[in-house]
Amino acid sequence: MKVIRFKEVEAKDAGEGSYKARIRWLITKDIGAENFAMRLFEIEPGGYTPLHRHPWEHEVFILDGEGKVIGETGESEFKPGDAIFIPANEMHQFVNNGERTLLLICLIPYQKR
Repeated sequence: MKVIRFKEVEAKDAGEGSYKARIRWLITKDIGAENFAMRLFEIEPGGYTPLHRHPWEHEVFILDGEGKVIGETGESEFKPGDAIFIPANEMHQFVNNGERTLLLICLIPYQKR
């Protein structure tokens, strides 16, 4: 068992195509997680993740802040306590259109190779 203090995990830029968005890789293979990775995204007001797709699903839980998720079928607003499922290969983007930092947990499976 491991307890990870999220503030002790480095927040890195969320990558090309993102704006005012950081990611903390909280649980990974490096600590023994063999099936899933858990990430914490911190998106400042006006910020967003890249608009992208990939061959794995996402399970997302909104901790704090408000925003919208953009997908192939449109946009959906979310708030703290909401859970979001994004199927594999669906185009998606998270946008903070609120007034405080958006915090969301995102789980992704490791791909079998």
